[in-house]
Formats: sequence, structure tokens, C-alpha cells
Amino acid sequence: MLRWVLEACRATPALDETVLIVHADDAEAVRIWLAEPPLSSGSGESKTERMVVGGEARPESVARGLRELDPRTELVLVHDGARPLVSPALMERCLEAARAHGAAVAALPLSDSVKWSDDGVWAERSLDRGRLWAAQTPQAFRYPILLEAHRKAADEGYSATDDAGLVERAGFPVFLVPGERTNLKITHPEDLVMAACLAGGEPPSPGFGYDAHRLVAGRPLVLGGVTVPSLMGLLGHSDADVLTHAVCDAILGALGAGDIGVHFPDTDPAYKGISSLILLKRVGEMVAAAARHVVHVDAVVVAQAPRLAEHLPAMRANLAAALGAPVERVSVKATTTEGLGFAGRGEGLESYAVCALTGRNYCRQGE
Repeated sequence: MLRWVLEACRATPALDETVLIVHADDAEAVRIWLAEPPLSSGSGESKTERMVVGGEARPESVARGLRELDPRTELVLVHDGARPLVSPALMERCLEAARAHGAAVAALPLSDSVKWSDDGVWAERSLDRGRLWAAQTPQAFRYPILLEAHRKAADEGYSATDDAGLVERAGFPVFLVPGERTNLKITHPEDLVMAACLAGGEPPSPGFGYDAHRLVAGRPLVLGGVTVPSLMGLLGHSDADVLTHAVCDAILGALGAGDIGVHFPDTDPAYKGISSLILLKRVGEMVAAAARHVVHVDAVVVAQAPRLAEHLPAMRANLAAALGAPVERVSVKATTTEGLGFAGRGEGLESYAVCALTGRNYCRQGE
């Protein structure tokens, strides 16, 4: 998302200097992007691009960015990385309005009826939506106006949800620039699906995986890369990690790339006794090569015994690490069949997994 915003800034002729304000965790990736050759500005001079690490809250982050700008700056435009579909044309319109009026914000008139509620349960009255606008970014200002607004906010100890709010509080009028409905703010998971569709890409792709192995004596029981204390283990060519195999198959299915047997056949001695986490890591590399990312993985192990609850956090962490994904995107559960079926009789274990991968996107790269 932040990369797309950077590309939009580079494509906006009126912007000569760009400061990306980022979380410390994203700093290294942004440094790589900024190492790419910058575009030429409309004046024929090189665009200046650099990065600063943001603060604890939005006003502090913006203030840090303002301090990085050339003091001779005439106009400044503030935009949220959470709105990756911003158009250079909207950025230009906001800058033109700020040049003429001092301060300008992209905004849309509300189309929904608006209710007031003090308790969040009961609607107490309806508001006149004809006078209400939903503010977006970009927001543009004459540089001295925005500096003064941030100075007053810091001195008097107040805040606002956006920079236009600080400017209003400081006593400056703010001009409304018609925004764009495609300038979507990514706030909830479903917003990613809508953004992918708006950008001309594919929605997240789902995948389903299943695996089962027989329980035998003399084998370790490995699940999600965790060796679980047990008198019996799973029979297989590799470590027979039924959980990890199901996750591999789910992801390969989402990629449309066959199954684990196609890529890591049990006839190949190279995979004899191999840790299935190594196989999952290779599957994760296939995801990256396809320009996708893991949105979520949800898996369940079906086992009558042994009890697995205390081992689930470690399994979850192992799977996430192998995929290079945050642990919050991986869920692992365990259940029994109440004695039914081969798992219930203790003859074997089975596992089911579903996943979602980000869809492909062609719009921004011109493919």
C-alpha cells in the first residue's frame, strides 16, 4: 500500500519533495524503494525523497515529516498510506486549491443517512446529511499555515483526527475539494478485497488442504514442527507432519500449483525424513515468487490422542515462521472425533487447512 502511494507521488508533477513517514518495522523496505532512481519533476529538477520514522500518534508523525521539508517550501500535501488508490490528479487538485485558498481537503458529501447516538445502541436523532462531508486525504496547505496549526496544537495540548482539523482549530478556513470514491481507506479486512477489485486485480484466492497418516510404533509424532510426546508416531516418507502437509496443500491450491506430492514426491530420496517445515518454507517462497502474500491460514488436527492443546502455540509459531508471516495470520486448532472413524480408533491422524492469499494485481505495474 505504501509503495503504491510512493508511485502516485512520483507521478504527480507538482510534488518536488516527498517525505515518507513510516513505522520503524517498515523502515528497511522503504529504504530499498527510495534507492530506486527517482522520476524527474515538472521543473526539470530531481525529486527529493527521504524517510523518517513516525511518532506515537498522527500529529507527532506529521510534525516530524514537516521538520524534514525544505524551509522554502510553499505548499505541503499530507496523505495517508492507508489510501493506496489515490490518483495524481486528486493530489494536483488539492495543491491548486491550497495555493488559492490556503488550506484544502479532499472530501465527499455523505450519501447515507446519519444517526446520532450517545450510547452506541439507540439512535437519538438524525443529522442533516446535506451539510456533512466525509474527509479524505490528500489534504494540502500553505506550509506556514500547517506549521502554525501544529505549533498551536502542541503548545495548547489538543489534537485532531486529521491535519485539516488542526488547521480549523487554529482559525484557518479549509476549502473542500471533491474527492474520489475510489480513494478508499483500508481499515477493515474486506476493504482489501474492494481495493483489489478497484485496482483491476483479483480478490484474495482461497485454498483447501487435507492430509492423513497412519500411526505406528517406533516413529516420532511431529505436528507443526513440534515433536509431541507419544508412544506412536506417523508413518511417512518425510517426517509425516500431517498438519504441515495440509497447510502446504492449502497454499498450493490457492496458487493453482497442484499438491505437495507434485512438488515433493515420496519417491525422491532427497525428501526422506525431511522436516516438513522445510517444505512449507519452499511453498512460502513460491507464494512470494507469485507476488502474493499469506492473508490467513486456519488449520485443525483431528486426533483422539495425545492431547495437543499445550503444543498448539508452538505449532502456530513454527508454521508462521516457515511462511515468513506474522503469527496472527496463522491459526491452529485440535479436536477429536469422539471415537468415530480411523482417527477416533487411534489408527491415524488427519488434518484440514484453509488459507487465503492476496490476489494478483496488474493495474499499478502496467502489466
